[in-house]
Amino acid sequence: MYIATSRASDLAAGTDGKPALRRVAANVVALGLVSLVTDVSSEMVTAVLPLYLVLGLGLNPLQFGLLDGLYAGATAVVRVLGGHLADRWHRLKAVAGFGYGLSAVCKLGLIAAGSSVAAIGVVLAADRTGKGIRTAPRDALISLSSEPGTLGRSFGVHRALDTVGAFLGPLVAMAVLALSFGDYRSVFFTSFCVAAIAVLLLALFVRDRPGAVDRAAVSLRAAADLLRAKDFRRITLWAALLGLVTVGDSFVYLVLQRQWDVAATYFPLLPLGTAGIYLLLAVPLGRLADRIGRWPVFLGGHAALCAALVLLCGPQAGFWLAVLALGLHGVFYAATDGVLMAAAGPLVPRGLRATGLAVVQTGQAVARMLSSVLFGLAWTLWDLKPAVLVAAGCLAAVALAAAVVRPVRP
Repeated sequence: MYIATSRASDLAAGTDGKPALRRVAANVVALGLVSLVTDVSSEMVTAVLPLYLVLGLGLNPLQFGLLDGLYAGATAVVRVLGGHLADRWHRLKAVAGFGYGLSAVCKLGLIAAGSSVAAIGVVLAADRTGKGIRTAPRDALISLSSEPGTLGRSFGVHRALDTVGAFLGPLVAMAVLALSFGDYRSVFFTSFCVAAIAVLLLALFVRDRPGAVDRAAVSLRAAADLLRAKDFRRITLWAALLGLVTVGDSFVYLVLQRQWDVAATYFPLLPLGTAGIYLLLAVPLGRLADRIGRWPVFLGGHAALCAALVLLCGPQAGFWLAVLALGLHGVFYAATDGVLMAAAGPLVPRGLRATGLAVVQTGQAVARMLSSVLFGLAWTLWDLKPAVLVAAGCLAAVALAAAVVRPVRP
């Protein structure tokens, strides 16, 4: 863990040779470490879940798409509520901590659910509810802990540390599967133990609402009024449109597994390609976004995903094509995840920061839920390659339109 974190620090170094970790707030680094440990836990489950559901329980692509959409979209129900309560109570850390704790307990719920698809769906919805509750308050803490001109770098450092966990999670899952002779319950229990450590780190090292905060009136009407602001409304709508044509991670890995006939033993390693590139580029692309504009970098990430989708349905299968596709998938996340929050943060008053970021995240979550269901349906009706090509075409069209409209001013 120490080695991986040190590596993240080195990769975050700036052009003057000083690590970027030293130029962001301690609160950002602490939140990054919490996310690192949490992602070890969550990615352990994410790495094995597609195989468990599709190969272990025999779900077809449409059924998996419904569950994957639920997994992605359950957060939409509670993101705005979590952000609103955090702002209203002025307790960003407490609300985020509740979300982290709920997700940790859900890892035990996967063991209790057994082979019941309905029960697994309920547990996944609860797990994503925890993620939805915690994400906006956490990102608001990062935003409020940072100077406006360094938001891209701060989110980049946080996402880089977060991605160290995403990189380690599949490795830990693979090791646990090997030691337990393929027992998925062992993976779920180990994931719970790691998640509990993350909750403890949050309680001990993260500070709540750093700096002076505008005590503006916080209400649901105030949240709705945020959409009256032209810039904020446009970034929210375009982020949702792009989310609607984005293919989910689980489908990307299932397509890779089918195209390149990846053995089940090595399936959990596929997310490592994404995580490795994300780790390398999160800070550099965050710094680039601060310099040239966050929206161009955000759209560039979607262009990378479009290229990855085209490679996934290419005429020839080969090791290096798979590596390149995973690399482009990592570029997509490095250029979009934290960058969108860095772009949206300054458009929201400080006293409504968690609420505003939650509104943007909710639009994305709903759109990606629909995207998973639609892509699963397309795969079921048309087969793999036509579904991927249609998804790539739609993504290219929306990204091009967003580039022409330029909803976010530099």
